[in-house]
Amino acid sequence: MAPQVFRTQSLIVHSHHALSLLCAILVFLSSNTMVFTSAQASNRSESDRQALLCFKSGISVDPLSALESWRNDSLDFCSWSGVFCSIALPVRVVVIQIRSARLTGTLSRCIAGLSSLEQMDLGYNGLSGSVPEEIGELGSLRTLDLAGNKFAGNIPLSLGASASLSYVNLADNSLSGVIPHSLSNSSSLSVIMLSWNNLSGVIPANLLMSSKLSYVDLQWNALSGAIPHFQKMDALKYLCLEGNLLSGNIPASLGNVSSLRSLMLGQNMLSGNIPAEIDNLVSLTELDMGQNMLSGQIPLTVWNLSNLFVLKLSMNRLSGKIPSTVSNLAQLGMFYLDDNELSGNIPANIGKFKRLLMLNLSVNRLDGFIPRELFSIPTLSLGLDLSNNNLTGRIPQEVGNLINLGLLNVSNNKLIGGLPFELGWCVQLLSLQMENNMLSGQIPQSLSALKVMQQIDLSENNLTGQVSQFFGNFSSLNYINISYNKFDGPVPTGGIFGNSTAVFLQGNTGLCETAAAIFGLPICPATSATKRKINAPLLLIITALITIASVIFVVVTIMKGPRTQPPEDFKETMKRVSYGDILKATNWFSLVNRISLSHTASVYIGRFESETDLVAIKVFHLSKQGSRTSFSTECEVLKNTRHRNLVQAITLCSTIDFEGDEFKAIAYEFMANGSLDMWIHPRVHGGSPRRLLSLGQRIRIAADVASALDYMHNHLTPPLIHCDLKPGNVLLDYDMTSRIGDFGSAQFLSSGIGGPAGLVGVGGTIGYIAPEYGMGCKISTDYDVYSFGVLLLEMLTAIRPTDALCGDALSLHKYVNLAFPDRIAEVLDPHMPSEEDQMAASERMQKYVIPLVGIGLMCTMESPNDRPGMHDVCARIVAIKEAVAL
Repeated sequence: MAPQVFRTQSLIVHSHHALSLLCAILVFLSSNTMVFTSAQASNRSESDRQALLCFKSGISVDPLSALESWRNDSLDFCSWSGVFCSIALPVRVVVIQIRSARLTGTLSRCIAGLSSLEQMDLGYNGLSGSVPEEIGELGSLRTLDLAGNKFAGNIPLSLGASASLSYVNLADNSLSGVIPHSLSNSSSLSVIMLSWNNLSGVIPANLLMSSKLSYVDLQWNALSGAIPHFQKMDALKYLCLEGNLLSGNIPASLGNVSSLRSLMLGQNMLSGNIPAEIDNLVSLTELDMGQNMLSGQIPLTVWNLSNLFVLKLSMNRLSGKIPSTVSNLAQLGMFYLDDNELSGNIPANIGKFKRLLMLNLSVNRLDGFIPRELFSIPTLSLGLDLSNNNLTGRIPQEVGNLINLGLLNVSNNKLIGGLPFELGWCVQLLSLQMENNMLSGQIPQSLSALKVMQQIDLSENNLTGQVSQFFGNFSSLNYINISYNKFDGPVPTGGIFGNSTAVFLQGNTGLCETAAAIFGLPICPATSATKRKINAPLLLIITALITIASVIFVVVTIMKGPRTQPPEDFKETMKRVSYGDILKATNWFSLVNRISLSHTASVYIGRFESETDLVAIKVFHLSKQGSRTSFSTECEVLKNTRHRNLVQAITLCSTIDFEGDEFKAIAYEFMANGSLDMWIHPRVHGGSPRRLLSLGQRIRIAADVASALDYMHNHLTPPLIHCDLKPGNVLLDYDMTSRIGDFGSAQFLSSGIGGPAGLVGVGGTIGYIAPEYGMGCKISTDYDVYSFGVLLLEMLTAIRPTDALCGDALSLHKYVNLAFPDRIAEVLDPHMPSEEDQMAASERMQKYVIPLVGIGLMCTMESPNDRPGMHDVCARIVAIKEAVAL
């Protein structure tokens, strides 16, 4: 028994030793595996750190010290500014976000070392060179935003090969070449933004066939060829191809994109018919096909797009009639069919529109009577333009229903009868143009109510009687043309009739003057029986001689040649126009076209030949001190800036006029809704505004202005200071988008651009100038921050900083601060309406109003050190805007 027991125990002992040995081996292997894995993770993290340092090495200028924390002796790269890492191990870089930091340099290929990168946002810096091909090889990259830099060269082919990339924004660079076909084959892209580059060639055939695409913006390049065909898509909502060289027909397959909300094809060379299949775009709210060569009739299917707010088909070759089904466009706000070949009558049921702000049917072949129903549109406020047609009959008395109408133009038709008595009910009318018709009778006394009128043209009609004395009482009137009628009797002597250059009376042989003959008319006799008559034949002979002499002088002057040229940068980027072009666009600098006047310049509304859009033309008074500096500054600002909330220039003119004198002008986009000042202070501008600004609109305007200032201060190198920010320099587009204008006083922080940096000169307006500049402080971004704060408080209270309410050393800041926050409702604009779906007043006050007022008070702190920067201000207001929109 003993030996057996011994053998059993021996086996147990040997088994125990074997098990121990096995455990030891497993522990050893496990330990080595952990060491290996840890080392591998560490290597990957270090690889990311080195890639970031390599990226930094390509940056030559970092004025805001955005990369200050990116140091070689710092191992914790996840704490570096603009770097975001994953939570899971191993730690990897997943996001780089260094936006608007004014970085200068190149984008290093080392970025390819960040193999886990998901988002890269380097938008609105000053990076140059090419976009590295290696970016498309980042297997996890979903978002790429390099907009607003100076990248040149081609778009990397690799971007289309990425299986993860869904968002690509390369807008506002200097990229050239073609759109790579690889982008067409991408199965992941949903947003493509390539606008404002120098891309050429055709749009790849498959680019617009991806089922995932939702947003495509290719505007303002040099793309040519045809628009590709579309397959059935249900994701694409925004397609903008305007401002290119596209030709050929609009494909019928466009009807496959039923999800489209905005379709902009304007300013190309498209021809052929508008496809009938367009009625499949049932969600469309904006359709712009203006300024092309489209022909044929407008398909009936267009009138089925019941959600349209903007319909722009101007300046084409469209023919046929406007059908009665036009009334289906119940949501229409902006309606442009001008400069076509449309014929027939204006349909009566066009009066069913309930949201229409602007109607332009000018320069067509329309005939028949003006329908009475047209004057029953309650919202028609921006303008009604029926000029240059073949309309007949009388002006309906229902015109008096348009009490908010700003512009009425029925000139160059065949209208008869007298001016309606009811026209005097249009008390908001600023411009009345009825020239070149067959109107007769006397001017009704009711027109004396049109006290805000600025421009009147009744020339070339058969109007009789005396010139109404009340025209001399219109304080805003700056142009009146009643020439070539049959008026008689004395010319009024008050108001505008004291300025012979603003009044046109020729061709009325019965007129006379009661005082000094400033118009060259006979002095009125003591009695009507001894009235003197003008020697009409002699007048015609003298006029002809003067005309011949003027023509000879102009020809001689033109032969002298120009003496000045536009800045070189503008030669390359902007279309040149001549003095004659400016002359024609402004109707020979007609006062009827002048919309504002300052010491250094006059601004006219006009339209260039072969163009469809109105422009604002700023003509500089070169004989006045400061005007040349103002012109140079505005040119420099325009050359160095581009932002949706800054007024954009169309073109400029720097030449000599027909008298051999130097001439300078800049043409800007025309802002249909005027200035913010007109909306906040309507009484100063002749009455109540056409629409009241709601809180939501004021917030959106504030966000737009803040965004523009953030761009000027933080996205430009060197920073740009406006130096005269006020409601009068904030302009509103047709959709109430805000744009800052008038950069004549602006300064860049470094010398050499826009005049020397330093003390504020003549720029600025009392009430908006930061207090430290009265003590000799140098210009800084704090100047605009203070002005913005005043503007924000003014917009919310409708109180000017110079109002008596803020007098006796009590600034607008102090006035509002006394009521903040508990009694803030007492100082708010009493005319500010609530949004239709707004919350209760107390909740609205706490969530939106008080925070906005708080921002305004912070911006207007007396010490510049206590004011926030525009980047923070913009972020706060945008957050409020987004909360209101929820």
